Amino acid sequence: MAHGEKSQTRSIDMNTPNAARMYDWLLGGSENFQPDRDACVKLLGIAPTIQQLVRTSRAFLRRVVRILVDEFEVIQFLEHGSGLPTRDNVHEVAQRANPNAKVAYIDSDPMVLAHARTTLHENSNVLVVDQDVRDTAKILEATAGFFDWTQPIAALFVSVLHCLRDTDDERDPAALVKRVAGSLPAGSYMVVCQLVSDDPVVREKVTALMAEVTNNNWGRVRQSHEVRRYFTGMAIEPPGLVDVVDWRPDTPPPPLNLRPKDCVEWGGVARV
Repeated sequence: MAHGEKSQTRSIDMNTPNAARMYDWLLGGSENFQPDRDACVKLLGIAPTIQQLVRTSRAFLRRVVRILVDEFEVIQFLEHGSGLPTRDNVHEVAQRANPNAKVAYIDSDPMVLAHARTTLHENSNVLVVDQDVRDTAKILEATAGFFDWTQPIAALFVSVLHCLRDTDDERDPAALVKRVAGSLPAGSYMVVCQLVSDDPVVREKVTALMAEVTNNNWGRVRQSHEVRRYFTGMAIEPPGLVDVVDWRPDTPPPPLNLRPKDCVEWGGVARV
């Protein structure tokens, strides 16, 4: 059972599109329903390169985890918004590099949790925490005995912050990142990327569509300078905050003329 799982199983809403299931479909997965697929078609009509960006962000996640283990000797990962299982999940990448790596997945989606209960229960170095990613205090309580809090931890916010609405309190995305960073041991790392666009029309249309199809269970497409604000007070690792296709790529990234013009996944890695 996932840590913190509610005693009464929550039902899965198959009629309202869900960001995690849409992400799964865009990755070529099968854990989605017709409303999710229909919403993705509408989304691609506004921003045709979204599917490419979803795969770009997933590749970035794999590279970041591998490099953090191999070069920075980090073996503890706190992934906010684990999503549905796909190829090369965080624990698989990390444990290939170091079998002792530990991963705590945070999510509150009932479908995600159902998959987690069936696929991860035999891995003692994986913890699934049933909490909203913004409930930092409860997450810290749930992971207190799982992580070694005297050693570095990498907090991952990969393609999740654009799913969170702006607020005037501690649930605001920028406040959330700051709070998590402040809770981590010295020498830890923060990994963030999210959808950004320089085109105000694209920002408005994508944000409006996602809010509509998910019953306002989404955030917004932001601008790169807003993502930079998430890293205030942290030491950003080379190559800085970039289109994540340029973050230490394994193969030469595509030339500028072949890249998405509507949105990009923008972010990087910083030492806390």
